[in-house]
Amino acid sequence: MESGLTGFEQQKLARLREFLAEKVAPYCVDWWNAAEFPEQILPELAKLGLSTAIQQGYSPLFSGLVIAEMTRVDTSLATFFLVHHDLFVESLYLFGNDDQRERYLADALALRTTGAFALTEPEHGSDVAGGMTTTARRDGDGWLINGSKRWIGNGTFCDHMLLWARDAETGEMRGFILNAELPGVTREKIENKIALRTVQNAHILLEDVRVLEADRFQGINSFRDTNVLLQGSRVMVAWQAVGQQLGAFDIARDYALNRLQFGKPLASFQLVQAQLVKMLGNATASLAMMAQLTSLPEMRMDQVALAKAFTTERMRETVAMGRAILGGNGIVTDYRMAKCFADAEAIFTYEGSHEVNTLITGRSITGISAFL
Repeated sequence: MESGLTGFEQQKLARLREFLAEKVAPYCVDWWNAAEFPEQILPELAKLGLSTAIQQGYSPLFSGLVIAEMTRVDTSLATFFLVHHDLFVESLYLFGNDDQRERYLADALALRTTGAFALTEPEHGSDVAGGMTTTARRDGDGWLINGSKRWIGNGTFCDHMLLWARDAETGEMRGFILNAELPGVTREKIENKIALRTVQNAHILLEDVRVLEADRFQGINSFRDTNVLLQGSRVMVAWQAVGQQLGAFDIARDYALNRLQFGKPLASFQLVQAQLVKMLGNATASLAMMAQLTSLPEMRMDQVALAKAFTTERMRETVAMGRAILGGNGIVTDYRMAKCFADAEAIFTYEGSHEVNTLITGRSITGISAFL
């Protein structure tokens, strides 16, 4: 697949691999166990110049492979990167005006400031389009926002977030650049997660938070605008499913070659080889599907939904086989597979659950909506 990249893109991908091997791989299990985010590596991550790769002139294939390679080593870091760059920074490009880009873009691209994407609510996930209860009411030269958000990645430490709220008067969707330190914003870390423990997900309470009209995205007027961002991020989560399978294969193959049982390596047993081949087949099929998807001149949401549903289902199968190859060692993070296995559950669920993406695709191929 890398043969489809330019020479410069291949060099950039190689540099990313070096960074991940040196700065992330040796430490990511400790970050995961401690449920702490490594803010100290952000300046070096920023120096790679990979933010919003397509906006910088790189190919969609390169952009996807960046997320896959990050996920292959640490799903949590890839998730941070996706939320910040593919949702928050991308929103500045798509919906921001010149003044907003002047004020926020440079610092966000350089990771001097970090962003989040505040859409999901405590009682509304898949149905948030029609069920959103967070409201924004016009108040002089600004807006008063009330409500709550949940599962907001980067939410505990971000400087800004793209906050979605319903206009209390018109019922239309609005988007705001919310300074996370404003009075009335309360952020609480979600504890006791079994996946993406390094990612700092927050429950956010908003009580009469005043946001200036200058920080409202003029280009956001309905939930259709939300879907522009969600389609792009859903593509990247499908790429995460590719990376998760490659990571599981890496761990399982290495273990099978080095673990001795009955006096010889696990890799010498037929059933273990069969599992490794199945894992690699799943990963390769998922990679090929995503490469084909990124080659399209224009993607549709139903195509993206099919890709997310298919690749994450293959991923679940792949990481389960990898965990089985490690036996009892597959349930402790010392061997990395337990982390890989657990993180896959988050990928399976976010950016549209497997069921929702299946129904989006089903509606497309039959013309019948089975949502209700």
